[in-house]
Amino acid sequence: MSLFSDWRDLAEIERQPAESKKFWDEYFALETENYKKILANFEQPYSGKVSELAEGFGMDEVTLLGFLDGINTSLKKELKLDSLKSGSKVELNIDFEKLYFNMLDCKADWLYNLPEWDAILTLDKRKEITKEFRASKMYISGETVGRNDQCPCGSGKKYKKCCGKDK
Repeated sequence: MSLFSDWRDLAEIERQPAESKKFWDEYFALETENYKKILANFEQPYSGKVSELAEGFGMDEVTLLGFLDGINTSLKKELKLDSLKSGSKVELNIDFEKLYFNMLDCKADWLYNLPEWDAILTLDKRKEITKEFRASKMYISGETVGRNDQCPCGSGKKYKKCCGKDK
């Protein structure tokens, strides 16, 4: 089994509600600290073996894989999580605009509201990304044909007398 499948098993195990809340609260606290560290030192590249990164982030290797799963789509080059082992070399080359967008998508307000973002993205840039995010979630219906409009089939008749006759 891979570290990533161990993470999935750990995350998906059935727990009592109180145990589940405790597990996720502990994980989110670690995750928040990791993001604070990454954002505060955003110019510093994070790379090394999985075991070294886990130690640097104060996590065990399996939990680190959960963190990497969360940040993976925000990396400039995504990791193949299933193939990672303790000695695998990992480079976290983060696209911070994409990371902010993904945090909005996950509704992780405890992460996208961190004060450490101030040094990376201006308030205007964060507002622009938030606007893009909201626009990406809107449904825009296509144009509809009115009853008295020309029929789109090209017959020259009104829609209600042609293709819309049975509607």
